[in-house]
Amino acid sequence: MVLTVRDKAPGGAARQHLKAECLSLHFHLLDIDNLQSIRTLRDFLWEEFGGLDVLVNNAGITTKSHDPTPPHIQAEVTLKTNFFGTRDICTELLPLVKPQGRVVNVSSIVSFLALKQCSPELQQKFTSEAITEEELGILMNKFLEDVKNGVHEKEGWPDIKIAAYGVSKMGVTVLSRIHARKLSEQRRDDKILLNACCPGWVRTDMGGADGIKSPEEGAETPVYLALLPSDAEGPHGEFVMEKKVEQWGLPFQFPSWFLTIISS
Repeated sequence: MVLTVRDKAPGGAARQHLKAECLSLHFHLLDIDNLQSIRTLRDFLWEEFGGLDVLVNNAGITTKSHDPTPPHIQAEVTLKTNFFGTRDICTELLPLVKPQGRVVNVSSIVSFLALKQCSPELQQKFTSEAITEEELGILMNKFLEDVKNGVHEKEGWPDIKIAAYGVSKMGVTVLSRIHARKLSEQRRDDKILLNACCPGWVRTDMGGADGIKSPEEGAETPVYLALLPSDAEGPHGEFVMEKKVEQWGLPFQFPSWFLTIISS
């Protein structure tokens, strides 16, 4: 197992905790906002292990509702990590994933709300089975430009309360669908399964103390996807929550805990 973090201190604490659980662990610094940092990790993984059996992309940030930072700066910072950083990780590390490997991109239920609040035209683009990674990148950059110009709601994007985080996670969900499709086309015989998921509202530094799940409970769905049996045919290219596939683009029943967060 390779644990990657941006900062040595929390990484060291996590390493000691996992070591106490008798888990063999390698530690590596990683800043997914830095392409060279990603490539240094890529080279390490190739030289030490000859590839990857499981890749879990869990890095993500959000801003607090009372954050005074201008919206366009919040959007730039959030998308830089949540979408563009995740995209760069996948670009560099997906080629290292071994046959029967598993890839888990931690997205969010907020991506469904963001999609619901988009204009019909944008919804059609984000749910298209033929959307390409390049087209998705163009949409993400257009969102940033529209927020900067103060016209994002006029252009059909979600309201500002969920815009930056919601759109960034919508990008992760759609990126996962695109990469799964490409794996099926280009590496079908390798039987790699790639999915997006939502861990739920977890008591972490980002989720806050009111989260309804412990970190261990929040890890259940990502771990389930990471450990799908070698003979599993799916899920693949799906959004999974509570170990259940939720169909992207179809009407969705938001759980009560999520409605509580949105209304607060």
